[in-house]
Amino acid sequence: MLGTVFETGEPWVTPVWFAFRDHVRFHWVSSPTAKHSLNLAARPQVAISIFDSSVPVGGAQAVSMKGMAEELTGEELQRGIDVFDRASRSDNGRGWELDEIRGESLLRLYRATVSEHWVLIKGRDPERGSGVDRSEQVSLG
Repeated sequence: MLGTVFETGEPWVTPVWFAFRDHVRFHWVSSPTAKHSLNLAARPQVAISIFDSSVPVGGAQAVSMKGMAEELTGEELQRGIDVFDRASRSDNGRGWELDEIRGESLLRLYRATVSEHWVLIKGRDPERGSGVDRSEQVSLG
């Protein structure tokens, strides 16, 4: 899930399929007229939550993150589409090319660069549990 904020300060959350190379940079393709894309143009701050919604309630692992996002252009666009294309081909067999995300195309490529990560600690975790589920900030460095 991708969380953005309207210019009025109201939050907006939307699901996006993303590709990542390193747990810090996340890429996705969206319409520049989508609410989250318009929000990013005005306020680049994002929140991201990743979890497996297909598991039974109480069984999911989760990570929450915050950072800054932007529409990619110039040299960054080629590097970004390489990351997105590779993951997309692997996950769903669909490849992506630059012409699909620039010029007159209806889609653009975005990247979030994450600065903070939190993981879900289940209340019943044998080492870190507290009786209730909670988030704990982690450092990747």
